[in-house]
Amino acid sequence: MDWQGQKLAEQIMQVLLLVFAVVSLVAGYVLGSFQTMMLVYAGGVTLTTLITVPNWPFFNRHPLKWLDPGEAEKYPKPQVAVSSKKKGTKK
Repeated sequence: MDWQGQKLAEQIMQVLLLVFAVVSLVAGYVLGSFQTMMLVYAGGVTLTTLITVPNWPFFNRHPLKWLDPGEAEKYPKPQVAVSSKKKGTKK
């Protein structure tokens, strides 16, 4: 899953969970059944999981292009500058 696919999966998950929460609340209220409300919401969570967790092809529309190992060796690795001077000491 690429970065944009992760963002899409997150957005789909949020929308579906909100929709199923509202639908389950309305269904539970109209039918007067807490059990029905919980079953509808549990079904929504299950469906949301089946849609957003697997790595479906539409989540991989923008794959990252990685360098080949041989190509990466041509470029120098960045060096971290380390200061030998400690705070509070004078030279």
